Amino acid sequence: MDNPAASLKERLGRYGIWSVGLRSEDPGRRAEVDESAVELEELGFGGLWLGGNSSAANAAPLIRATQGITVGTSIQSIWQHEPAVAAAARAELEAAHPGRFVLGLGVSHAKLAEQYRRPYSALVGYLDALDAAGVPSERRVLAALGPKTLELARDRAAGAIPYLTTPEHTAYARDILGDAPLLAPELKVVLERNPERARGVARDYLAMYLSLPNYTDNFLRHGFTESDLADGGSDRLIDAVFAWGDDSRVRERVTAFHAAGADHVALQVVDGGPSDALPRAAWRRLADLLA
Repeated sequence: MDNPAASLKERLGRYGIWSVGLRSEDPGRRAEVDESAVELEELGFGGLWLGGNSSAANAAPLIRATQGITVGTSIQSIWQHEPAVAAAARAELEAAHPGRFVLGLGVSHAKLAEQYRRPYSALVGYLDALDAAGVPSERRVLAALGPKTLELARDRAAGAIPYLTTPEHTAYARDILGDAPLLAPELKVVLERNPERARGVARDYLAMYLSLPNYTDNFLRHGFTESDLADGGSDRLIDAVFAWGDDSRVRERVTAFHAAGADHVALQVVDGGPSDALPRAAWRRLADLLA
């Protein structure tokens, strides 16, 4: 049964699923998406993280379809959702399903948001507006990578949900956050044993992200070089930000994030297919290997 008094860390548990497909707004896919969410809850995952520019409206059907799993946005872009509207939607969902929704916020990227200006100041202003609208800090998390935003996640949110990072960044983030806040990094998983094929799938998927300075600057801050970012990413970079290989190797990579200080790891299956697919067989395999 749902327990609104449980802490966010307790509710999320150690593992969740990050997926663009779960935020689908296609009425023809509604039944399939809801069935997938129900199965993920039954498999033991504690959180569903809705990729892309998602909102409470995307989370609501999944929350209604399931019994107690936590659903979060990863992320809701501050440029494309007015804070008053976001606060009202969150309040409505909270009233109907207490404790089930987490508002994950981020500044997105200059290439993806025309309004992108002074992102840190804009995020502070957005949090000010959410405060004024009554959104509790413990019900929101930030897509934080750099030190200033991680400090903001510590001081004005329940914690951080970093995307496309490494165990080394996780340790760095934990040091800034301290013990109490949630730290829930995303980790991409390629369930392929052959190194050439696994890294090929990973490079294809990583290509877009290597054009976004927020990510590349973060890599450079944490020991990678310009040569690691060239030609689709070096093997060193691919192996750091993707878990691939047999079950033991994938399990080892996930465990490395926990050992570095993660409370929860949001697992994104990457298989070379459409980004909005629902890879249910792969999710079952993940549940088995992490059991």
